[in-house]
Amino acid sequence: MGQTSISMAIEDFYEIHGNYSTRLLLHTEDSNKDNVQAASAALNLLENHNVQAIIGPQKSSQAAFISDLGNKSQVPIISFSATSPSLSSSSLPYFVRTTLNDSAQVKSISALIKAYGWREVVPIYEDTEFGRGVIPFIVDALQEIDCHVPYRSAIPVSVTNDQIMAELYKLMTMRTRVFIVHMSYSMGSLLFSKAKEAGMMSKGYAWIMTDALTNIVDSIDASTIVTMQGALGVKLYVPKSRELESFTRRWRRRFQQDNPNDQQAELSIFGLWAYDTVWALAMAAEKVGVKNARFQKPKVARNSTDLENLMVSINGPELLNAILSSQFRGLSGEFYLIDGHLQYSTFQIINVAGKGEREIGFWTAKHGISRQLIHNRGKSYSTLMTDLNPVIWPGESTIVPKGWEIPAGGKKLRIGVRTSGYTEFTKVETDPVTNVTTATGYAVDIFEAAIKKLPYAISYEYVSFEDAQPKDSKTYNDFVYQVYLQRYDAVIGDITIRYNRTFYADFTLPYTESGISMIVPVKGSKQKNPWIFLKPLTLELWLVSLAFFIYTGFVIWVMEHKDNADFHGPSSQQLGIMFYFSFSTIVFAHREKMENPLSKIVMIVWLFVVLILTSSYTASLTSMLTVQKFQPTVTHVDELLKKGEYVGYHTGSFVEGLLEQLNFDKSKIRGYVTFDDFAEALAKGSKNGGVAAIVHEIPYIKLFLAQHCTGYTMVGPIYKTAGFGFAFSKGSPLVPDISRSILNITDGESIIQIEKKWIGETNFCQEEDSVISSNSLDFPSFWGLFFVTGAVSTCSLVIYLTMFLYKHWRKMRNIYHDPSFWKRIFLWLRYDHQDNDVVIQMVNIDNVRNMFDAANRGHHVNHRDEYDNAAGDNQEVENHLIPVHRRR
Repeated sequence: MGQTSISMAIEDFYEIHGNYSTRLLLHTEDSNKDNVQAASAALNLLENHNVQAIIGPQKSSQAAFISDLGNKSQVPIISFSATSPSLSSSSLPYFVRTTLNDSAQVKSISALIKAYGWREVVPIYEDTEFGRGVIPFIVDALQEIDCHVPYRSAIPVSVTNDQIMAELYKLMTMRTRVFIVHMSYSMGSLLFSKAKEAGMMSKGYAWIMTDALTNIVDSIDASTIVTMQGALGVKLYVPKSRELESFTRRWRRRFQQDNPNDQQAELSIFGLWAYDTVWALAMAAEKVGVKNARFQKPKVARNSTDLENLMVSINGPELLNAILSSQFRGLSGEFYLIDGHLQYSTFQIINVAGKGEREIGFWTAKHGISRQLIHNRGKSYSTLMTDLNPVIWPGESTIVPKGWEIPAGGKKLRIGVRTSGYTEFTKVETDPVTNVTTATGYAVDIFEAAIKKLPYAISYEYVSFEDAQPKDSKTYNDFVYQVYLQRYDAVIGDITIRYNRTFYADFTLPYTESGISMIVPVKGSKQKNPWIFLKPLTLELWLVSLAFFIYTGFVIWVMEHKDNADFHGPSSQQLGIMFYFSFSTIVFAHREKMENPLSKIVMIVWLFVVLILTSSYTASLTSMLTVQKFQPTVTHVDELLKKGEYVGYHTGSFVEGLLEQLNFDKSKIRGYVTFDDFAEALAKGSKNGGVAAIVHEIPYIKLFLAQHCTGYTMVGPIYKTAGFGFAFSKGSPLVPDISRSILNITDGESIIQIEKKWIGETNFCQEEDSVISSNSLDFPSFWGLFFVTGAVSTCSLVIYLTMFLYKHWRKMRNIYHDPSFWKRIFLWLRYDHQDNDVVIQMVNIDNVRNMFDAANRGHHVNHRDEYDNAAGDNQEVENHLIPVHRRR
């Protein structure tokens, strides 16, 4: 395929560039698929033909041999098919790769694995320079997305059918069901045919091919394609163009002419790279003018080898720089080199289905995976499965494989269990006859409920930790560490999720409440405060109530004063009536009768408010005077430190180290085993050989309070922890599924039933022993009532004043426009000549009202006489004058 493309490239290039002064002349050698033969052929070209460049070491191992010769002779070695990342321009400066480095595709593969949520992947590769080179890059890319590689399957080139079947059966006994295949065509076709024979191309499996196989899917024969059905693959995306379509048609005809005895083949990306490579070399040759190229003999000793006598190209460095700086649009896309490697950033993701491939999406370095090529610069990087087209998986399944299975007939999951210090959480028993281990308890029920909610079946068995470990190695840290030692697949129980334990195990989400708190005794007391009658209401509510009492009384007085005789009298008497009338509503007793309808509305609403206030006040005061109040003897851990009190903990718990971190003296820390020990130590107290508080994890405290419902309470939390969880081996794919099941359980009724079964009615006990708080009633609880009564009173007052002004406006206007009225008013201003003072005096209000009425009845004809009769002579008026103010 490459030879046909190279020949056509030379013809096409010089047909277009007929004026060029240089020409490429081909000297062809056959490596016979052997590395040594390839090196020998290259040496022959250098010594006998003085070639200026060598194109085509097909394999990476061949390229490594030949590139050493290129370094010595300064002749560029150009390969369009050697893809191993181990071939580096830093160590082989005269090696030019006009194909992709295999490491360029690993990001697209990891994005594909992340999109489908697979947590374990096994790479299968041929044990050659080509196969091994990319594996470290694949493993690193998978680690970045938290994907585990539990095993690497290296297949020798000389493998037999029986050997490859044995390796496949070994893979079937493992739980991983996702495989990355990095092989050449001959090895890959053999692997897939045997995988289908072993039943591994069926439902539940996922296969991903690197571009070494994906690039030639269109050229693979039908019998091999059948064995690859359902596999995914990544390959370089080649944009379509008219030039490419035309070349493809011509290439097919030419290939058939050059190889009449071979079957018809399809042009692959390697053929395009071979074509573009020739164009790059031809342009570089014209640029440096290598037709006058010269070689010089190196200065070596007489007894040197043939390699040391190899001729050195004078034009080699200049030709190499010209090739490396080439940049043009070829059949494969944009052709440009960086560090001696061809650069591309767009990969196509395909699914082998039917007679060939179907496109399911693309991957770009900037936008990640997508169904169509994205040109929108604003789109973020994506690794979502929804951004890919549906896939037909092996076995013609449309369900995404979960990536792992418990092998049929394989070992059950070994679940480590141990008896807890509190058997309500975990209790382990082993039948002496059958040697079968059973486990019961709160943690066990949570685990089994989570397993049942998984969308697939899990086979497991319990293994007792106590039976397998010596007595001096039974801490919870040792228990979790057994997972790291692969003695258990998981351990369950009342295991606290701690930072140091996450280094050797993966934990599920917690299934209990988290945190460290204190158990302390409570003491009872009754209120003995002589001012307790003020406590039912807050100061704010007292002041607001007083303000509304005054305001409501004032509103009623304003509306009743004019027409209601009960509201007349001296000013001091009327002020007293206003306050008495408002406050007397507390007992609903007042002798004054209201005549204004608006006043009655205001009073009805105010009576309702007063009823609510008095009822609430009475209830709160009764509670304060009669209810027994329980107060904790200790409210904060700092109190224990300041007083030097003794504190307790459960023996063997990590809480002991926590107390030391909180600056408790080691001599002040006492360990206990059972809940009865806790209760006895708390009853004795710190001064009598006991403790002032027990520091423990909240799940245990809830269990303690359920069994000791009186005399104790929980204070805290004083320290945060992550709660209890289940520990699995690092990278276990069960962890996210079990975590989701735990969330499902803890969010529903299941957790309540399990708690009732093993812990009891903890809510009842906690309510009975909890501290009763006697909070005073505050204003926010009643602001709605005050708003209603305030609004009704204000609206009623506004309505009353509006009606009053409207009713008396015409009368008042007639009086104010009467000149005799103002004349009489000025008679009341006397000038004191002796003191040079102006004395302002006011007449009795009843006499003024009579004068106003008399003036109004005058009808502007005889009002002056009637006014005089009503007012009397000046002496009579002066008898009623009352001094008000004297001003100099």
